[in-house]
Amino acid sequence: MKKYNLAVLVDNKPGVLTHVSGLISRRAFNIESISAGYTEENSVTRINIEVSVEDHRELDQVVSQLGKLIDVIKIVNLGEVDSIVRELVLLKVRANKDTLGDIRNIADIFRGKIVDASPENVVIEITGGQSKIDAVCEMLKEFQIIEIARTGAIALSRGPVPVKNM
Repeated sequence: MKKYNLAVLVDNKPGVLTHVSGLISRRAFNIESISAGYTEENSVTRINIEVSVEDHRELDQVVSQLGKLIDVIKIVNLGEVDSIVRELVLLKVRANKDTLGDIRNIADIFRGKIVDASPENVVIEITGGQSKIDAVCEMLKEFQIIEIARTGAIALSRGPVPVKNM
């Protein structure tokens, strides 16, 4: 299975995200991550989808099916253009006076920051690529990760041309 990052611009209407995700899941394709948010235009929502498919033929099928939805404006496979892919993770890790320094050092190595602390735990915020997020999670396992919240991949193309003009 190969993962692809799709930027899908849609009309900003209730239910569009449900239609998009439903279409992909009904076709038995796996959504690795999905996020939606406002764009620079109030009437347009951007849905970032990371989808796993066997081959490029299946990806073309997903894109073709999405393109048939009435509320879809544009679909761009960001894997085909030079792009920046990031993910945000919040990690709640068990901590005490003895382990806080080690946890802080790990967060610093990965350019993360502690955004909340209590006598029993800390919450660390880190952004980066999937491999970076996976690596920090692996490093913090020894301290007992209590909870993880990951956004999934979001991406932008490099350069001056926005997705809407691709």
